[in-house]
Amino acid sequence: MSIMEEKLAIRELLDRYCDGVNQRDANIWGSTWSENAIWEIPHLDIKNEGKETIINVWNEAMKGYPFVHMIAQPGFINIDGDKASMRSYTIETAVLPDGTELRPCGQYDDECIKENGEWKFSKRSFSNLYGE
Repeated sequence: MSIMEEKLAIRELLDRYCDGVNQRDANIWGSTWSENAIWEIPHLDIKNEGKETIINVWNEAMKGYPFVHMIAQPGFINIDGDKASMRSYTIETAVLPDGTELRPCGQYDDECIKENGEWKFSKRSFSNLYGE
C-alpha cells in the first residue's frame, strides 16, 4: 500500500469508530480496537485495558445516553511501518435520560497498529477541550 492508501485506511478506522457510536453498535465500534488496546481519559483518571474490557465499559456507558452523535476529524496521521500515530478532534452531542444535552469538543491522541493486516486503535487517550 502507498502512504496515501495507509492514511486513508486509518481515516476509515476513525470513521468506523464514529459510525459505531452513532449507530450504537458495539460490533462496529469494537472492531476498531486491537486485542491489547488501552482507552484512557487522563483528566478523569480512567484507564481501560484490553478490547473485551473496553467494549464492556462502552456498552455500560452507552446505557446512560439515550442519544449520542459523534463526528471526528484527524489533525494529522503519521505512519511508521505497521504503527501509526494520529491526533483527531471530536464534536459530540449526547442526551442524558433527563433530557440534559452535553456537547463536548475533544481531542484524541491515538496510537494505531496493523493487526492481522488491518489498522486498529492500540491506544486512545481523550482530552476534553470544551464543554461537558
